[in-house]
Amino acid sequence: MPGQMLAAMFYAPGDVRLEERPIPEPGPGELVLQIAAATTCGTDVKTYVRGHPLLFKHPPAGFGHEAAGIVAAVGPGVQGWKEGDAVVAANSAPCDRCFYCRRGRYSLCEDLLLLNGAYAEYLLVPARIVQRNLYRLPQGLSFTAAALTEPLACALHGAEESEIQPGDTVLIIGAGPLGLLLAAAARLMGARVLVSGHGAQRLALARHFGAEQVFETGSLSSEEQRALLRAATPEGRGADVVIEAVGTPETWELAVSLVRRGGLVNFFGGCASGTHISLETRPLHYDELTLKGVFHHTPTYFARALELIASRQIPVEALITARFPLAETVTALHLLLQKQGVKYALIPPAFARDLPRRADPGE
Repeated sequence: MPGQMLAAMFYAPGDVRLEERPIPEPGPGELVLQIAAATTCGTDVKTYVRGHPLLFKHPPAGFGHEAAGIVAAVGPGVQGWKEGDAVVAANSAPCDRCFYCRRGRYSLCEDLLLLNGAYAEYLLVPARIVQRNLYRLPQGLSFTAAALTEPLACALHGAEESEIQPGDTVLIIGAGPLGLLLAAAARLMGARVLVSGHGAQRLALARHFGAEQVFETGSLSSEEQRALLRAATPEGRGADVVIEAVGTPETWELAVSLVRRGGLVNFFGGCASGTHISLETRPLHYDELTLKGVFHHTPTYFARALELIASRQIPVEALITARFPLAETVTALHLLLQKQGVKYALIPPAFARDLPRRADPGE
């Protein structure tokens, strides 16, 4: 596939450039995906600001990891896929051989293959992902909805690891895209869901995704949030499960103060490297709290997420504030940094014929 493509390349924090790059050619077991839609992610926004120790060891490098499209070329030895197939590729695949894979802990794989480069016209999909974590799109499913399979897979992993039982009160701190998808996942599990966060648009979406109550906490101190949110739990004892989906040390500490005795706290939001939290030891011991972190997704969760999207059980496209041409990738990132919108779909030129020259983030 000779020729050039438009691609967003990460050079350094704050330095992402839209450039002409050679269209990749597939090697043995690989395929090339012509991207029809890519969606922005909170991890990408954080990475744009501060870099990422796992994703960008050798910049410049491709950017973005949520995408769906059409198979444009297949390499030697690829079976089961052909040009023209509509697919969604996960952004990772485990090795299936290491200590953790042998125990079914695929998100902890010691050789987890991570894929970036979704903000482009074409993406080379490695052989391991082709074999392990590539999925055909059900008929009628939009490319934008399919691109949201990856964040929903992460949310499903987070919700299941939170050991939610029907009737539990689940408090989710953070009304960003993952907080909203966690709310939807917890509601499907039969929980009573509370969501705290900032911004009328996001809190309205939280209700749309199943939250029974929402709380605007953007202007409140930690003490004020603690009083407000505990009062919303049964008899003020605290939530059965608290899921932190912001990723700051302050909200991690707040989460522990909002769970009931014997409850579980899921530190789902990733904090910046090198940060620490301080916790009082007495309630951890005498209240028998469970504190855990949950990272990423697995092929099982990815497949389940695609099924939930295709069956319309979780209306993921409600997360999309607007659709932008691929060339406006940096514009979308800046809008998210300014807390405008929830997620944006980035559409390459071949699929952007009906887009306005400048998308309106108020759409």
